[in-house]
Amino acid sequence: MISAFVNCLKIPELRQRILLTLGLFFVARLGTHIPLPGLDPTPLQNFYDDMTKRSGGGMLGMLNMFTGGALRSGSILALGIMPYINASIFMQLFAAVEPHMARLAQEGDVGRQKISQYTRYATIAIGGVQAVMILYALAYFPEQFLSQYSVAKYGPIVIMNPLWFMICGTIIMTSGAMLLMWIGEQITQFGIGNGTSLLITINILSGLPMAAKQVWISLNPTLGVEGLSGSQFILMFTLLVIVVAGIVALTQGQRKIPVHYAKRVVGRRVFQSQSSFLPLKVNYSGVMPIIFASAILMFPQQIFSYLHAWFGLTIFESLSATLQSGSMTFYVIYTVLIFAFSFFWTSIMFKPIQVADEIKKMGGYIPGVPPGEPTAKFLGFTMDRLTMAGSVFLTAIAVLPNILMNHYQVPWAIAQFFGGTSTLIMVGVLLDTMRQVETFLLQRHYDGFLKKGRAKSNASRATQTLDQQEIRNLRPLWIPLLVLLVAGLAAWVYNHPAK
Repeated sequence: MISAFVNCLKIPELRQRILLTLGLFFVARLGTHIPLPGLDPTPLQNFYDDMTKRSGGGMLGMLNMFTGGALRSGSILALGIMPYINASIFMQLFAAVEPHMARLAQEGDVGRQKISQYTRYATIAIGGVQAVMILYALAYFPEQFLSQYSVAKYGPIVIMNPLWFMICGTIIMTSGAMLLMWIGEQITQFGIGNGTSLLITINILSGLPMAAKQVWISLNPTLGVEGLSGSQFILMFTLLVIVVAGIVALTQGQRKIPVHYAKRVVGRRVFQSQSSFLPLKVNYSGVMPIIFASAILMFPQQIFSYLHAWFGLTIFESLSATLQSGSMTFYVIYTVLIFAFSFFWTSIMFKPIQVADEIKKMGGYIPGVPPGEPTAKFLGFTMDRLTMAGSVFLTAIAVLPNILMNHYQVPWAIAQFFGGTSTLIMVGVLLDTMRQVETFLLQRHYDGFLKKGRAKSNASRATQTLDQQEIRNLRPLWIPLLVLLVAGLAAWVYNHPAK
């Protein structure tokens, strides 16, 4: 593993891509600590800390996790990369139901560029609407927008003229969302991995130091906090390993459908008969069912809370409490929604009839299954069974953090790394990034991260010593990175003293 990381520095193109990716990460993380003009982040931070201790923060906590703390700090990047992700999801769903968009998606690079352009326009629209709604609520009625927020307790959030604050804030926040979109595209094109997914992963991982601090406080009896014992910590660590291993198996799991291709002649070229397979993923829908289910459950809860605050009727308070995390109703509805969205997303993205037609056009067939409609039915039946199994595992992983937080009093900062949306995204993105780095290494005849990926001869083994000149060329970059690391650690220790 260590030699694989060292080998990454030997390949000039890979080294350049890694350094560019790290530099853009630094720019994205720096923007999360720049507050909007006219906004006092202190009341927002205190309110979020109190909400996180009680219930994980609800929808605010989820959005803050995806933005890497930018929403909590009232940052210029408070919208995060979510407007671009929402626009991308909307364009995917729109392309599945609108014939013109479906034709564009099949026109190669020209069609994809057109869809990408439409996605950027949609990002500006979505980001502008979200910015106006958030800033208007913070400026005029923060107590209704943020459940359990009190101006008398925490203080005012907006400290300048509300109208001017909305105008400036909308422009700045929308520009921040577009900046993150541009950074994600640059990482995808010139860096390593999918830029959008990596930005979300980095934002989620930014909460890891706070989780480590919570674990240290729980294990240190001198701090006066009743926390975890040594055996409980070992049990939690073992559970973490099991959960991560299960997520890796769920992400990588697939059913290989054998496909045989008959001998055929295309022009002057003769294609011999061959055998291949069609991979069908167990978790074809990825993390989308959890995101949709969480959003749908959060919105009614917030609406009932607002209705209770406005009209004072106890029925709205009871309905809001019924949908809160930890109740049996919450788990039942959450499970049903995850199953429903898993099948819905798979039915939109996976077209058995289209796949069967493509196999038939290529002269292929599945052994024991007639071509055409029987193949489509077989693929649809197989995918339904895989989706059912994937939904069961996905539900178990999704509800685990809520069970740990609500029934075993595990802090949300720690529980979010034991499953749910954050862990699924992190594991999936890191596996995809590792595969890309592995490809670069194997192309240059180096060992990858996996033992089965060895592809080098004895002659190439003798040449795998890191060039000293390349190390000296990297030395000017190490000094500022080391200074930034030390300064960042010192600032974090200063702002988070041990109690």
